[in-house]
Amino acid sequence: MKFKAILVEKTDAGQSVALKELGLDALMEGDVLVRVSHSTVNYKDGLALTGKSPVVRRFPMIPGIDLSGIVESSSHADWREGDAVVLNGWGLGETHFGGYAGYACVKGDWLVPLPKNFTPAQAMAIGTAGYTAMLAVLALEKHGLGPADGPVLVTGAAGGVGSVAIALLAKNGWQIMASTGRPEEKAYLEALGAAEIIDRKELSEKGRPLGKERWIAAIDSVGSHTLANVLAMTKYNGAVAACGLAQGLDLPGSVAPFILRGVALLGIDSVMAKKKRRLEAWGRLARDLDVAKLEAMTSIISLEDVIEAGEAVLAGKLRGRTVVRVP
Repeated sequence: MKFKAILVEKTDAGQSVALKELGLDALMEGDVLVRVSHSTVNYKDGLALTGKSPVVRRFPMIPGIDLSGIVESSSHADWREGDAVVLNGWGLGETHFGGYAGYACVKGDWLVPLPKNFTPAQAMAIGTAGYTAMLAVLALEKHGLGPADGPVLVTGAAGGVGSVAIALLAKNGWQIMASTGRPEEKAYLEALGAAEIIDRKELSEKGRPLGKERWIAAIDSVGSHTLANVLAMTKYNGAVAACGLAQGLDLPGSVAPFILRGVALLGIDSVMAKKKRRLEAWGRLARDLDVAKLEAMTSIISLEDVIEAGEAVLAGKLRGRTVVRVP
């Protein structure tokens, strides 16, 4: 059986990426074979497709850190033929062949059932970005914060994590401040639930160890100077959930917010999260995410368009979520 797949291969110049035709014998080991119907394009996928960061740690590699589809065959006790499943993370597209292919052979322990509220395409409209946003919202809640405590800031607001985070926070009654470098997206962000738009330039340059207290909570997918400034302007006993590094891996700030205001920095890892947390996050997504808002932030592309989309997501040209329809 032949199927199409995006394949990243190592070359003397770095790496090459192309759409190819493979057979099932080319897949990696796993106890569940999934017929993939949809994947998505995240920031990490852009890094993997372009080679601009060493995301891919095994060559050749089929990228795509997310997939949804139907179980074709299984020797795992939890899954049987015909089950609708979702997979996010676990090294998919990095060390194990990912979602940009017609089939994927994976470990059954990595899979979760497709929530009944969502179609496979909607699950990938959520994808790792939306699932990460939900983990961040849960982390703020578990820290004891809620809408009555003050406003929440979302950085990288027009991106995948930011868009879903705004929709989720709005559903739960938060007053949302959205930081973006794309002022033309103001109407889009307000439609999702943002009450105030902040130019990202206010946060992206070197700032003071402590600034004026502006928000009680934040979800940051940018990192570097942005995260340092977000922390510096978080109110007393507030918290910041950090889940991205679009601006950089560094944190050029000080300990002042932590020891003078009791601010907490909550690290959000979606890749290796245990199944219990995954099920909790997907359960809340099924309950809280407005499907109409999800559809409004989603565009659909074919597998042939993925390589171009990888460049676009790194350039900040993709808005919201991009779903890949896999043949």
